[in-house]
Amino acid sequence: MNQGKYIFAQLTDFLPRRVFDRIVNKHNGNKYVRSFTCWNQMLCMVFGQLTSRDSMRDLILSLEGHHSKFYHLGFSPTLTRRNLGKANERRSYKIFEEFAYVLIDEARCSCYKSDFEINVDGNVYALDSTTIDLCLSVFWWAEFRRTKAGIKLHTLYDVKTSIPTFLYISNAKVHDVNILDLIQFEAGSFYVVDKAYVDYRRLYRLHKQEAFFVTRAKDNMRFKRMYSNSVDKGQGVRYDQIGRLETYYPKKEYPDKLRRIKYYDQEKNQEFIFLTNNTSLTALEIAFLYKKRWEVELFFKWMKQHLRIKSFWGTNLNAVKIQMYCAIIAYCLVAIVGNKLKVDRTIYEILQILSISLLDKTPVKEILMKCDYKDVKELNDKQLKISGF
Repeated sequence: MNQGKYIFAQLTDFLPRRVFDRIVNKHNGNKYVRSFTCWNQMLCMVFGQLTSRDSMRDLILSLEGHHSKFYHLGFSPTLTRRNLGKANERRSYKIFEEFAYVLIDEARCSCYKSDFEINVDGNVYALDSTTIDLCLSVFWWAEFRRTKAGIKLHTLYDVKTSIPTFLYISNAKVHDVNILDLIQFEAGSFYVVDKAYVDYRRLYRLHKQEAFFVTRAKDNMRFKRMYSNSVDKGQGVRYDQIGRLETYYPKKEYPDKLRRIKYYDQEKNQEFIFLTNNTSLTALEIAFLYKKRWEVELFFKWMKQHLRIKSFWGTNLNAVKIQMYCAIIAYCLVAIVGNKLKVDRTIYEILQILSISLLDKTPVKEILMKCDYKDVKELNDKQLKISGF
């Protein structure tokens, strides 16, 4: 079916073109555009992400030798560095943001895992941020310190599907706890955060929406124990207590009961004090959920290593956001392709194979399949052997 079709064109068939066109019309993205449309722009950016181009100049140079293939790849014949740069600076990043969320929803549906280690009805989210350093003389609008610029990528990561569900790009000065005001909490789901997100007023809003949080208690927290649950200290749980906050303002901001758990990690030889509003899970399960928070850190590390979100192809905020959202589009596209084609490979392995294969004409499923070359049986033909040598 895909005979004679480039692998990159086969990949873009998984993108919902009609949905993208509706988003473009909503934001008038193609107004006054003759040939280099928003679709062409997005495909160029995704191509650059999949092939790990370091700069826009690098991307355009790598494509110049394949100008005759532009039509079949979905690129515009008028693709130049100037056109792509102007499009990234002037066209609204909201087009690519909305389309990224469309792919996020599709990727979550196709990547859902029912065999999670803990029997939790709702979803499990890990919330964290990563700072991306920028050059102050170029990105002056992102001033972070006196001699430094930077932005923050705030991410709500779905642990069950390994897909980010919420992304927000801000100046690096913005404190992490403010992002809790932008998130719509799901009833019955768990939100795992570190100490930076401990704000009792915001956590109580989460609690009132019937969601659960798991975090670490601050060192200066004053907690009045009401009663304790029985624990097995042989498994590392030191205590499991139910109580209330004791200090005036924290108690006023969070007037309900809380659960405090002290857990000893034998591997790290370290004690952790967890704070949660959930009373149905065991203390060990709460400790396990907090351990899952590390997966969002691994996601940030993976993105910085394998996608282009550290060196940017534009200098204004709009261009930076477009590149970030196109990186998420590329990530979700690889996840969707891998799951729909039932490819038994990680996203990293699929991305590495695709990075050097986008201009091949092999069916994409064939190139992603794992082959056991040791299991190939040689033909047992009756050819005579040459002797005497």
